[in-house]
Amino acid sequence: MSTLTNLTSGWKTSKQKNKIFKNIWIYSGLIFFLVTMLFPFYWMLITSITPDNIIYDINRNSLIVLEPTIEHYIKLIEDSPFLLWLKNSLQVAVVSTSISLVVGTMAAYSLARLRFRGGQTMGMLIFVTYLVPTTLLFLPLAYVVRSLGMFDKPIALMLTYPTFLIPFCTWLLMGYFKGIPRELEECAMVDGCTRFGAFFKIVLPISLPGLVSAGLFAFTLSWNEFIYALTLAQSNSVKTLPTGVVSQLVLGDVYFWGQLMAAALLGSVPIAILYSFFLEYYVKGMTAGAVKG
Repeated sequence: MSTLTNLTSGWKTSKQKNKIFKNIWIYSGLIFFLVTMLFPFYWMLITSITPDNIIYDINRNSLIVLEPTIEHYIKLIEDSPFLLWLKNSLQVAVVSTSISLVVGTMAAYSLARLRFRGGQTMGMLIFVTYLVPTTLLFLPLAYVVRSLGMFDKPIALMLTYPTFLIPFCTWLLMGYFKGIPRELEECAMVDGCTRFGAFFKIVLPISLPGLVSAGLFAFTLSWNEFIYALTLAQSNSVKTLPTGVVSQLVLGDVYFWGQLMAAALLGSVPIAILYSFFLEYYVKGMTAGAVKG
């Protein structure tokens, strides 16, 4: 009897040890992932609050700031049109994302639900269009924009960004619409709804998480876009945040690292907050389900 008890006790002890080692591996991986993801933000923060004479001192401790300062933030806001660039980026991103979501949603629903000749080929062509790099398109688009008299105006970016955002939103939402049961729309149409009525009253509320996801990605792409903004927006009053920061804070081989990191931090925090705000809503939308009893 005592032998059986010892074996059982040893088995439990071994199981507990395995569980402890498993938890150690899991939490070690999570900690490594968090450190890897958050370290760039930490580096931007400590660089942005470090005085210039310490930044360029090769003997300093790079990970700790003993004499923090907000001088770089003050210079960034007072000596450069940073707030104007921020406003331009926000305006262009909101307008281009809205246009892309509206057009992309309609195109994705048509390709996912309606049967017509060449539908699959058109869907594949949209996906291929998204894969075409912007380095091949910015010169032809610049010529078209200049011919239309929109060069060096915010509307140029608002109408140019959807050229790569619409294929992205369409491709992303096609798979989401295909995952929604057709029976929901058919029941609505049996009850008297038209195709548009079923789309607006049934499909759109269910696909709201997918729309939020597509909108977040589209907003991020337009917020960070550089090549089109560099080509089509030349004036300081029209430049967006990525191009404005580079043109103003990088002069030849001189880098104003303090202000650069301050601008990078202020420009990335709104995106991080946006994702954090909509993440909970996205999860709730995914778990809510299509039918509630």
